[in-house]
Amino acid sequence: MMQTLFPEIKPFATHKLAVQEPHILHIEESGSRTGLAVLFLHGGPGGGCDENSARFFDPNIYRIVTFDQRGCGSSTPHACLEHNTTWDLVADIELIRNTLGIDKWVVFGGSWGSTLALAYAQTHPDRVLGLILRGIFLCRPSELQWFYQEGASLLFPDYWESYLAPIPVQERGDMIKAYYKRLTGNDEIAQLYAAKAWSGWEGSTITLAPNPKIADSFLETKKALSMARIECHYFINNAFLEANQLLRDMPKIAHIPGIIVHSRYDVICPLDNAWQLHKAWPNSELNIIREAGHSAFELAVTDALVKATHQMAKYLLNPIEDA
Repeated sequence: MMQTLFPEIKPFATHKLAVQEPHILHIEESGSRTGLAVLFLHGGPGGGCDENSARFFDPNIYRIVTFDQRGCGSSTPHACLEHNTTWDLVADIELIRNTLGIDKWVVFGGSWGSTLALAYAQTHPDRVLGLILRGIFLCRPSELQWFYQEGASLLFPDYWESYLAPIPVQERGDMIKAYYKRLTGNDEIAQLYAAKAWSGWEGSTITLAPNPKIADSFLETKKALSMARIECHYFINNAFLEANQLLRDMPKIAHIPGIIVHSRYDVICPLDNAWQLHKAWPNSELNIIREAGHSAFELAVTDALVKATHQMAKYLLNPIEDA
């Protein structure tokens, strides 16, 4: 039977956690206070959480922790790039775990959330019970080149024109560099124009079938600004990762059980990412979704993710029975 999101849920606790100045993180807990702890990692970087983030998990089973990463959502200051790196976020996750008194937890992340989940797990493997990852993004230069320079452009030449528009022809040889210049410049009008073009490119290609509601959400001013500025900041720095680091370090977490959900027609993060991760991770299961793109909210992807959260809970809470 096709699984859908659980009903909307209100948090039973909300926290403001001061980390490295000037950042203050917004954290929410929902579901069961005594349940199996799970951390939801949103995409982007810079995407933030929303009312749907906690809905992949059975609230009677899971203690659900969501938080807005530095510079986005309800965390402050908004779109701030200062002290904002992959390793700052990994440290934030560990601080959240300690602050909430959680010993070990499941980590659930999609797209950039999968990147961050892997980086965290490889840094703190003794704190991760299991991983549920969607739309695998390993942040390698080839992946950035594919989506932001040439590759996906060949499939969506019409949408690509809107992405090119803010950048003069003579600067288009390095689109990330050209966007970074505008997104970090002092011209607020140019910055917002660039932010909406950058974020809009992602929104227009995120689903297999056109979905105006999802696409339009990427053009909302606050979200577009944090997504574009923070993503571009991370990507011009290769996500602060060494070459092929996440695949290279998979032996550190080979023992951790994992469920990978990735769509065959994911244009933002091609399926090869998930395939290579699965091959490097003997204790993982790869579910290839036949008719979907990158979004977690396409029906077949949502179905697979909710089933994955059921499967992970059953495995961890009833290991003998599940075996």
